[in-house]
Amino acid sequence: MGDQLEKIRHNYIRYANCWEDADVLLDGLQVQPNDRVFSIGSAGDNSFSLLVNDPAIVVAVDINLVQLYLIELKKAAFKSLDYRKFLEFLGFQKSARRKALYSKVAQNLEPDINDFWTLRISEIENGIIYQGKFEKYFQLFRTKILPLVHTQKNVDQLFTIKTEEEQVRFFHSTWNNWRWRLLFNLFFSKFVMGRFGRDPAFLKEVKIPVSTFILNQSKDHLSSIASQNNYFLQFIMKGSFETELPYYARESNFEIIKSRIDRLTTYHGLAEDAFNKFSDFDKFNLSNIFEYMNPEVFQAVSQNLVENSNKGARFAYWNLMVDRQMSRVIQELNKDQKSSEKLTKKDNGFFYSSVNIDVKQ
Repeated sequence: MGDQLEKIRHNYIRYANCWEDADVLLDGLQVQPNDRVFSIGSAGDNSFSLLVNDPAIVVAVDINLVQLYLIELKKAAFKSLDYRKFLEFLGFQKSARRKALYSKVAQNLEPDINDFWTLRISEIENGIIYQGKFEKYFQLFRTKILPLVHTQKNVDQLFTIKTEEEQVRFFHSTWNNWRWRLLFNLFFSKFVMGRFGRDPAFLKEVKIPVSTFILNQSKDHLSSIASQNNYFLQFIMKGSFETELPYYARESNFEIIKSRIDRLTTYHGLAEDAFNKFSDFDKFNLSNIFEYMNPEVFQAVSQNLVENSNKGARFAYWNLMVDRQMSRVIQELNKDQKSSEKLTKKDNGFFYSSVNIDVKQ
């Protein structure tokens, strides 16, 4: 898998939040007490969420060391702070004292990680959940593009509680105007997304018009009442999580995660390297890692994952614009079709084309 990643920079925060729906992930993986869980690190949110179901260990793996430093920062925040200060420190609530809170959080960081964040204290002071490249891409859309299309009143109206019929009517009569379609297609084009959002290498395997695909995905969701309380969509359109927080940041889950936080460990490197230290996994959170892999690499990585899993292991992963199905290329896997379809329909990550659950026989 390494050859696929040689030209990708790994020296900045790519994602400050996980953009896969943790509620869907937990439903699909069905983690049981004492399970061993493999999880793509990213921003750590979904790896923390997996602790709620009482696994023996969660191994968060990422090739981007900065992403792992971000996970360790959030992990130390769980250890060091109460719930309200935790929300304040990460950026879910306004604060003028994040630097002071960091002095407490830093006590639970390794010296090299503390040195890293001390040099980037401004990112913490500005709210770390807003500091990823992907989040800044959405901020650019919200502050520079969206005002050219809609007033703040229209944006607020998008999220106002309405009937399904009223939501559809609002979308077609007010929201889906020619400026929306034109500027959306420009901003979410393959070129612009590669330059300002995702790394161009992540789009190499995409063979369809990027902006057209995302526009169609957004059309279906924005015309549905499901959009009214979608916290991902609120972050994109309004700049913050409003009516609901991500799973790991909800008050009902905080103390559970805090009590099990040391069961989460990070690993810097590729999945195949992590298996030299950790193995025999029962559940796999694979994010959308297959999106940038060519078919040969995809098959090799899938085989490697299955070889390091236990009987009955469940694999959860998302497809965006590249159709990859582990169960099509690995004989030992069956797709849980019913769960996959159900979870795709309820997924807050409306931009994904599918949620996939495969099970090892």
